[in-house]
This record gives sequence, C-alpha cells and structure tokens, in this order.
Amino acid sequence: MRFIETELPGAYVIELEPHRDGRGFFARSYCRRDFQAHGLEPCIAQCNVAYNAARGTVRGLHFQYPPYAETKVVRATKGAVLDVIVDLRPESATFLKHITVELSADNQRALYVPRRFAHGYQTLEDGTVTGYQVGEFYESGAEGGLSPFDEKLGIAWPFPVGAISDKDGRWPALAEQLEVLVQRMAARERTL
Repeated sequence: MRFIETELPGAYVIELEPHRDGRGFFARSYCRRDFQAHGLEPCIAQCNVAYNAARGTVRGLHFQYPPYAETKVVRATKGAVLDVIVDLRPESATFLKHITVELSADNQRALYVPRRFAHGYQTLEDGTVTGYQVGEFYESGAEGGLSPFDEKLGIAWPFPVGAISDKDGRWPALAEQLEVLVQRMAARERTL
C-alpha cells in the first residue's frame, strides 16, 4: 500500500500496490503494521457497507464526538464517490477546512479519516457501493453532523443533490453549533 498524506494532517489517501498476473491482481488493502508505521490507528471495531441507487446521492456529513470519535477507512467497491472530510479538531491549523477525494472501483483508492473529522460523500454513478472500516462502535448519543449545504464549509458537490436522508438534510449549519462543537471536540478521547 502507498500512504499519501493530504493537506489535512493525519488524513491519508491509500493506494493499492497490485501484484498482477494472468488472473488479474492481488493487493493488500489493510495491514495493521503498515498503519502503525504511518502513525495511524489500526483498530477496526465495525465494518459497514452502503448501497446508493442513484448518482447524486449525498450521505453526511457525519461524525461522533469524543470519547467515541471514529477513524474510518472508506473505499468505493462499486461505482464512484466524491468523498469529503472536514477537520473538526479545534487545535488544528486546518480546523474547518475540507478536502475532496474521488474514490472509485476503478482507482481502488481508500481514504483514511482520522478521529474528530466529519465525513460524507456524493455518488458519481448509479449503483455505487461503499465500504467503511470504522475504528469505534456507533454510539447514538455521540452522533453529530454538519449540513452538507453549509456555505461556510464551501463544499462544491459535482451534481445537483438527488437523494439525501431527512436526518442529513436537517443537520444544523456550522454557525448554529460552532461553540458546542469546539467544546465537545476538545474533550479527551478514551483509550481503546
């Protein structure tokens, strides 16, 4: 695997290094030692899959507050997404900045999302499937979200938004929750 750090410290694009032969290829997509060597948390508490019927579907922007903040490794196993992460670490020089990365079945890239980041995506193709390796168990009382349409975040979605859940469409704007978000994101993480 190749680990390519993004402009948001701690967030990495992970590319496969395939070994090809007449059958196709074989590649390692996860190795605890490689993650540890890059200073990334290697813990996987849950693996999740999302199917998205139509291009333009938006999921997110989701996060969990400490002490249940999650790491994620996200990959599109069928189709493609424009994946978006937002740095929610108040002490970070890139606080509230975001990046976008195209993840597709064709490019086989994954995105490592550190703790205390919001995550979401828009599907670029019909019938897209994404898989998540998540480093913390889902805790409903720690769940949070940002409006994917918040102008302050400035996310440029490539397509008009088609499907979005009622919950994701109702996440408050950043200005409405900034004080609480800063306070709760500055809290200590629990040790795993």
